[in-house]
Amino acid sequence: MSMSSGPSPQLAPASGRAVAALVVGLASFFICCHLPGPVAWFLAVQERRAIRAGEASPTGEGYATAGLVLGIISTALLVVGVLFAFLWLFVFGGLAIVAAATGH
Repeated sequence: MSMSSGPSPQLAPASGRAVAALVVGLASFFICCHLPGPVAWFLAVQERRAIRAGEASPTGEGYATAGLVLGIISTALLVVGVLFAFLWLFVFGGLAIVAAATGH
């Protein structure tokens, strides 16, 4: 015999911003070459603030956290990629200019 005190309270569904943070984070990480990573990061931070302030449903906190992690990783990979591209351009581009100028 189970002691049931009635139906359990229903939590509100996750907000659109929490879902958007997760979707943008996933797209950034797996599809879009890390370009939307900062957007996912921003959306996730805004949603987590809204959850802590009681303005959004706590159901979306997992989505927001996953979007935050994916956004941070994607942004870091984007920064590393851009730095590597500039380094590649300046090192090998500079060597090509020197080689052309010296006739090698």
